[in-house]
Amino acid sequence: MNLQTQLPLSHAKNKIDYKSELLLLGSCFVENIGLKLNYYQYQSIQNPFGILFHPPGIENLIKRALENNFYGEEDLVFNGESWVCFDAHSQLRSDSKLEIVGQLNQALRTTNTQIKKASHIVITLGTSWVFREKKGDKLVVNCHKMPSNYFERELLNPGLIEESLRHIISLIRKVNKQVSIIFTISPVRHIKNGLVENQRSKAHLITALGAVLEEVAAENIFYFPSYELVMDELRDYRFYANDLIHLNELGIEYIWEKFKFVWIAENTAKIMKEVDHIQKSISHRPFNESSKKHQNFLKVLKEKINAITKDYPFMTFDL
Repeated sequence: MNLQTQLPLSHAKNKIDYKSELLLLGSCFVENIGLKLNYYQYQSIQNPFGILFHPPGIENLIKRALENNFYGEEDLVFNGESWVCFDAHSQLRSDSKLEIVGQLNQALRTTNTQIKKASHIVITLGTSWVFREKKGDKLVVNCHKMPSNYFERELLNPGLIEESLRHIISLIRKVNKQVSIIFTISPVRHIKNGLVENQRSKAHLITALGAVLEEVAAENIFYFPSYELVMDELRDYRFYANDLIHLNELGIEYIWEKFKFVWIAENTAKIMKEVDHIQKSISHRPFNESSKKHQNFLKVLKEKINAITKDYPFMTFDL
């Protein structure tokens, strides 16, 4: 008896291995995949500007980064607690204007460098709903808990999303023609706007991205069906966290296995197993840290870390 609708998946041609350089941008789903890649010590950078929910926000970061259009104090707002920027997530904030400007511009430099050398860029689209700042008539990435009357909410139509996605692809292609760009739509539902409104939002993203992918079918641009995997294969709230919105560890692990099947090179399996063993050993908590048994355990662990970092010097483990 078949109790699950299965999506057909195929192996990618240009798979990710330990020589690959990755950049991950977008909504919180990309954070889940990014954590897995970080755990297994792949060379990846995720969301230098924090979570970016909509296509224009991603486009703005890429454009500013590649144009070296740096931020100044005039780009900041004070939300009553700290200085923030409407172009970035609230994880970039500070009591000091100088510090937050430094954070923003360092994020731009990091993005610029990684786009140019990346072998793979993963972009996850979260929503078509956006907020526009009334004062500057500008779309914001995050409202930073500012009063709601500062903004107007609007739903981007598929045409505007298509235009933004084309700009994203064009900007990346100008500086990195060989990179594989992997688009995906976040399965995380934005139900603060309403369940029906969330479906409209996802539909606009699917429609726009589908149209763009048809245009660039032969240009090393791909789609990973994370949204469809959750909606069609994981139709059960046991795969969700307590908020019934985000995936729990079981759901994340399921999607990671699917992503690994499509995009992670088979010859990395041995290294991933070694990294996993080291990570689990690091998290081990002994009964007696000063015991001879534990000291021998640490000695062996350090030898394993030294051996793997000799071959992969970019790997870092915190003992």
